[in-house]
Formats: sequence, C-alpha cells, structure tokens
Amino acid sequence: MPELPEVETVRRGLSPVMEGAVIARADVNRPDLRWPFPARMADRLTGARVQQLRRRSKYILADLDTGETLLIHLGMSGRMLISGDPADTEMAGKMPGRFVHAHPAPEKHDHVVFHMDNGARVTFNDPRRFGAMDLMDTATAESHKLLAVLGPEPLGNDFHEAHLASAFHKRMMPVKSALLDQKIVSGLGNIYVCEALFRAGISPSRKAGRISAQRVAALVPIIRQVLSEAIDAGGSSLRDFRQADGELGYFQHTFDVYGREGAPCRTTGCRGVIRRIVQSGRSSFYCAQCQR
Repeated sequence: MPELPEVETVRRGLSPVMEGAVIARADVNRPDLRWPFPARMADRLTGARVQQLRRRSKYILADLDTGETLLIHLGMSGRMLISGDPADTEMAGKMPGRFVHAHPAPEKHDHVVFHMDNGARVTFNDPRRFGAMDLMDTATAESHKLLAVLGPEPLGNDFHEAHLASAFHKRMMPVKSALLDQKIVSGLGNIYVCEALFRAGISPSRKAGRISAQRVAALVPIIRQVLSEAIDAGGSSLRDFRQADGELGYFQHTFDVYGREGAPCRTTGCRGVIRRIVQSGRSSFYCAQCQR
C-alpha cells in the first residue's frame, strides 16, 4: 500500500499537467473500484478545471472549479500515469523533457482516463481494483467519512511533541501500532514507522505510554526527516508503486531495517542483526541491540 511519501510523489508529478488545466473529457470505464463510483462521475468531471491538487494523508484531492473535489486513493496497485506527445512544446516549460511517454494503447485495467485540454492524458490503472475515487463538495470535504477521522499530518504544524505525548499517554499498545493509528497521525505506514523507530532507538514492541517524554519529543523530528528524505527520493518502489512519470522511487535503497531480516545492523559499532517480528499481522523490522 503506498504510504505518504509515495502519494506525495504522485501528487507532485501530476501537478504540472493537471493544476490549472481543464479535464476536456473523462472516461470512466467501469462502474466501480473498491466501491461504486459516484453518479454521473464522467459528466461531472468533463469540462471542470483543476484549481489545486493537494494531499491529505494517503489521499490525493483535486479541487475543481465546479465546487467539487475529486478524492483519489491508489489502493495497493493503483497508478496514475502521464502520457502525451513527446514533440509537443506546449508543456516544455512545465515539464522538463516534455512528455516521457507517448499516449499508449488502452490497457485492460485503465479504469479512469483524464484527457486534459493541454494535451496530457492521465490514466488511473489498477489491476487489483483496491483503489477508490469519490466526488464531494469542496466546502465540506474535511467532513467526508474518509477524511473526518484522520489525525494531523506528520509534516504539518499540528503534529508536534505535545500532540504525540498526549496521544501516547497511558496507552499500553505497542508504539508501532500507535503510530500506524491514522487517528493519532495520518499517512504513516509500515515502512516509514519501522525506519523512524530505528533512528529513534525505540523498540517497536515498547508500550507507547511507557516512552519517556524526551524520547517522544525526539521522535517527532525523526518522523519528519524520514518522510522528507523518502519524498526527495521519489518514494519506495515495492512491487507495484511507480511515480506519475512511470519511474521508480529509490528510497528503498537506503532502508536501514525494513526488509533486511538477518542483515547486519548499519549502526557503526553495532554487531546486531536485523530481526523481524509480526505485530497485528504486519512485519516489524528492528535491531534489538540499538532499539529498546
């Protein structure tokens, strides 16, 4: 499942060709993905101008000049791919190298296609159909059932030491589980929680309510740093994830613990090896020597 850095990477890739452009035609090629598409979705999108692309947690939100917002969730295998005429000079100022990919022939799992008035085509391809799209009123978007339950953004001003300390207070769940709780902090997933806890020297099994205030305070900037580095690297390409231009992300090449079971710890002077345990059905990777 793409996490915050992957979704932010896709949003940034889509922004140059979608923001300010009109959806000249929207093709909706099936009635549903994870759940049914909203009524008349193609008609409601066709002719709408994308005023802004933003991200909330793991969702991409496209604010339209019609007063509606398109919500997009990539699911496990969803990809949004940009294509266009490589010889078209119109987008040269917005996209260095112009279009990387010419318009491909339609594929079986191209479920929604946005034909932009600037010549770009944005295709939502999702073989497993775990992705989702919805339309909602922009003015009340934050009350949407998927967004209303979310905690603060880890890169936003509302995620700070006091918030995390309050959220952890007296909680006897493992800190790994607490950080994956989207009501405590939104957008974090298994990969980046493992990496952040390693850098913080905190065992994924330690009870959240038993972590000292000093260590909780140190965890906040570490989480921000891990996410920022992953975004700069274009996210992590595990299995299906691709950026909007079709390229791979590269942060997986710098993983300290995730997926490295049995490998030596990278901390200077540490002789430990990376272990894997299962917590709530998910693999946690850590160094028992460095993380306590």
